[in-house]
Amino acid sequence: MMKSIEIIGYKRANLGKSEVKKLRDEGNVPCVIYGGEQQIHFSVPVILFRELVYTADAHFVNLNIEGDEFRCILQDIQFHPVNDTIIHADFLELHTGKAIKMDIPIHLVGQSPGVENGGTLIQKRRTLKIKALPKNMPDYVEIDISELDFNSSMKVADITIEHGKILDPAQLSVVVVEIPRVLKTEEEEEVEGEEGEEGAEGEATEGGDTPTEGGDKASE
Repeated sequence: MMKSIEIIGYKRANLGKSEVKKLRDEGNVPCVIYGGEQQIHFSVPVILFRELVYTADAHFVNLNIEGDEFRCILQDIQFHPVNDTIIHADFLELHTGKAIKMDIPIHLVGQSPGVENGGTLIQKRRTLKIKALPKNMPDYVEIDISELDFNSSMKVADITIEHGKILDPAQLSVVVVEIPRVLKTEEEEEVEGEEGEEGAEGEATEGGDTPTEGGDKASE
């Protein structure tokens, strides 16, 4: 079961632009809850977002807005384009028996043979979008990389989870092991060397055939 974080919020009586600016200047974030009978507008001190946003883990949120409690997930968050300050957040209220969608972090486990032999592990996706009932939503998706050798990868299609569905396109690569440039250069040199040897052998054969043919004609 996914862990929960408790956040305390305060109701907003005024929704005007001047009130929004005042909230932000005082270190608060304007927020909205969707998914219930009506939208609820409130604010939260920006410091309380630290454990929810600046972490690699996914969480449910227990919102306490002046005594009214709501079980939610963070649906969307907006940052200031210049200083990255949080300027708005949307929460989705959870309901028993209703599936939700969340970006769930990926945890890699195991040792890749390709990496142990000098390859480079490239994680192309840090999260997967999962659809599941709240009770079945995982904290993270575990991916075993112990079978990944040089130039091998794991795609979304290779990953399965219990009691849920991955919504990302099946053909997307999640993690790849690439051959280092040094090893690529060595392989290319070996191939060029082999091709050069084959060419030299061919020239020697052709050169050897000419005198023989000439000798036979002279004998005649």
